[in-house]
Amino acid sequence: MEQLLHYVWKHRLFPLAPLRTTHDETVDILNPGLHNRNAGPDFFNAKVSINGTLWAGNVELHLRSSDWYRHGHHTDEAYNNVVLHVVCEADREVVTQNGITLPQLQLDIPEKLRKDYEHLLSIDQYPRCHRVIPNIDTLHVRCWMDALLQERLHSRANRVTGFLGDSGGDWEKALFMALARNFGFALNAEAFVAWARLLPLEKIGKHRDDLFQIEAIFLGLAGMLEPGNRPEAEADEYRQKLQREFHYQQRLFSLPPAMSMQQWKYLRLRPQNFPHIRLAQLAWIYSNRRVTMAGLRDALAEKDPQKALMEILKAETSPYWTEHIMFGKPVAHKSLTLGTATRRLIIINTVIPVLYAHATAHGDAETAERLEDLLSRMPAENNHILRLWQECGLDVASAADGQALIHLKNEYCDRCDCLRCTFGYEYMKGER
Repeated sequence: MEQLLHYVWKHRLFPLAPLRTTHDETVDILNPGLHNRNAGPDFFNAKVSINGTLWAGNVELHLRSSDWYRHGHHTDEAYNNVVLHVVCEADREVVTQNGITLPQLQLDIPEKLRKDYEHLLSIDQYPRCHRVIPNIDTLHVRCWMDALLQERLHSRANRVTGFLGDSGGDWEKALFMALARNFGFALNAEAFVAWARLLPLEKIGKHRDDLFQIEAIFLGLAGMLEPGNRPEAEADEYRQKLQREFHYQQRLFSLPPAMSMQQWKYLRLRPQNFPHIRLAQLAWIYSNRRVTMAGLRDALAEKDPQKALMEILKAETSPYWTEHIMFGKPVAHKSLTLGTATRRLIIINTVIPVLYAHATAHGDAETAERLEDLLSRMPAENNHILRLWQECGLDVASAADGQALIHLKNEYCDRCDCLRCTFGYEYMKGER
């Protein structure tokens, strides 16, 4: 409910009667300040007049005054610049770390607003605000989706920055880790990241041109060559060759112990999405040096960057996997190259975030704009999330729109953070 108090303060939904502190001082809100979503006071740079004296500083909000102490603000010097404490229930005085007793404003949440908010959260249908979306001004929708896209890009770039930290500042390894995560898709994403962290690319790079050796290392570290497999797999000649090669490379490069096969999930996956098939494709990509930072930047500079990137991401496998779907299990010849839809997903979820993170780190605004333009020219994904938004009347015309709406669901709808959402704001206005 504290979020609702923030909403009341931010949008100045104050009672018509004059505002007064708990000590009967007059309060005039000139500027509620900037909403802070990180650590520290709730609103920065507010301007309030208390008994005719103008104060500029921060504002902290709580349901009860005693929450100030429960959250430890009385010992935190970051809260020394708070000029007003806003609460629903003033149950005690509050003092800052430097000994200042703060003025407190008791602010009630309007009953209608409270009921509307509770009703919004009680709606089972997704999205909860579906009734008001068709009535929202197109310009407001467009501005909100543009803001969501920026949040999405920065969120994905931050993940890449985390990979960069894991790799000691090596952009090529950060790219590989991001690509590996994407190859795991939702089900095996974290397992692929854990596997990528085991790979000493700086050591095995000298064997990069030998697909067989790379495949042995990739599958071996993933635990897919360890004993205890199916009898027909254990007897498979190609698997035995890979196993011998991996054990040799493991001793040569002091490779870490292999992962457990229990970390990989196969349930309800189509054969072409099996983890060992995706690893074989990654081995082919790595061995052929197709996906590198320089190569991706060059493709982005092409007249048709989408076409150039789609070409780079064409991935095959070693000949064995054109005749097998599992070790020791031959199947009729079937192409295991990455399909068009999969490559588009990799561009959207890996290539663009990595290049965006690189552009941001180097202050390259031109490249960042080019990446946003590329998203706006690519078709949107076809998934249940976007279909639900379309059913509400939203036009999902591009990958940029798709990314914005996926971010909206993940970061706002799923967290019931409707009060920070433009659509939620329209709902709370009562237009439903």
